[in-house]
Amino acid sequence: MPLIKRYLAGQAEKDLAKKMVFVGGPRQVGKTTLAKTLLKKPAGYLNWDIPEHREKILKRELPPAPLWVFDEIHKYRSWRNYLKGLYDLQGKRRKILVTGSARLDYYRFGGDSLQGRYHYLRLHPFSVAELQIKTGRDFQDLWTLGGFPEPFFSGSETEAKRWSREYRSRLVREDIASLEGIQDLGNLEMLMLRLPELVGSPLSLNALREDLQISHKTVSRWMQSLERMYAVFRIAPFGPPRVRAVKKEQKHYHFDWSLIAEPSLRFENLVAAHLLKWAHFEQDAKGRNVELRYFRDVEGREVDFVVLEDGRPLQMVECKQSDAEIGRGLKYLKARFKECEAWQIAAEGKKDYVSAAGIRVCPALKFLGRLP
Repeated sequence: MPLIKRYLAGQAEKDLAKKMVFVGGPRQVGKTTLAKTLLKKPAGYLNWDIPEHREKILKRELPPAPLWVFDEIHKYRSWRNYLKGLYDLQGKRRKILVTGSARLDYYRFGGDSLQGRYHYLRLHPFSVAELQIKTGRDFQDLWTLGGFPEPFFSGSETEAKRWSREYRSRLVREDIASLEGIQDLGNLEMLMLRLPELVGSPLSLNALREDLQISHKTVSRWMQSLERMYAVFRIAPFGPPRVRAVKKEQKHYHFDWSLIAEPSLRFENLVAAHLLKWAHFEQDAKGRNVELRYFRDVEGREVDFVVLEDGRPLQMVECKQSDAEIGRGLKYLKARFKECEAWQIAAEGKKDYVSAAGIRVCPALKFLGRLP
C-alpha cells in the first residue's frame, strides 16, 4: 500500500508548532500512516500495543526525536495525566502527536486535564480531491471500493467486500463490545447488517425496535455507539420557519459506503461522506460553525443535503444517478434562499450548465473535486 501524505498533514504540522495534536477517526482510516509521514526520525514512533514501546513509555525512556508519536496510548489507564506531565515538561522542546482508534475520540471527553493543551483533528476516508481523481474510471473505483486505504488500493471488489465484512466484525467484537459494555452482540450485528438497506431515507428507530424486538432505548443507545465508533453518522433535517419541513427523524450514512448495494444510494452516501469530511475540516482547522443537514417537507419535497453555517443555508446539493430534470425540492428551496449555492450533481451525467434560477447542474466529479 503506497505511503500517501494525507490531507490533514499540513494542518497537523501547523498545529504541532503550538500544541499537542490528537488525530481521531475510524479505525484503519490511515491515522498511523499520517503520523509516520510527519516523522523525521522513525524512532519517535511509539505504539502502546508493542511491548518494547510500551516499556519505554512507562519508564519514560523516550527517544531523542523532535516529534513523539503516541499510537493507541489511550489504552493506558493514566494516559491523560501522562501526556499532561510530558507536555508541561517537554512541550516547548518536543512536539507530541497522539493517534488511536475511535476510542481516542471517546476517551478524550472523560476529563479535562488536557484542556487547552491540544488540537483535535478528524481524519476521514479518501475523497475525490484528496486522490486527485480526474476520470470516470477512477471515480468508479472509489464509488465501488470505498475510501478506506486497504480496500481502495486492493483494486478488487472481492477483496473490498472481504475487508468490509472483517472490519464490521472487529468493530462490534472489539471496539463496541469492550467500550460500550454491550452484551447482545448478535442483535447489534443484525442492526449493522440492516442499516445499509435504510440509507437515504429518514431512519425510524421505532421500526428498527420492532424488527429487532428490542426496546427503543436500546436501539437509540446502539445507534449512538455506532456513531461514536465512526461506523455511521446521522444528519438532522433542516427546518426553518419559512418552509414546512419535517423536524424529527434523522438520516444516516456509513463511513464505508461500499456497504450500500443500490448504486444510486451508494453514490448519495459517498457525497454525504465527502460533505461531512469538508465540514469536519472546516470545524477542526478553521473553527467554522458549519454542519450538514437534509431537507424534506410535509409536501414530500426533498433536497439530499443542506450545509449550514451559523444556522443559515450555505449550500444545497441534490444527487442524481444520471442526467435528469432539476428536482422540485431543489427548485423550491433555492427560491426561498436565493443567496444559497445550489447544486444538482450526477454520478454518470454529462450535462454542465446553470439554470435560470441559479442552480448549477454538473457531473459529480466537478463538484466533489472542490472538496478536500
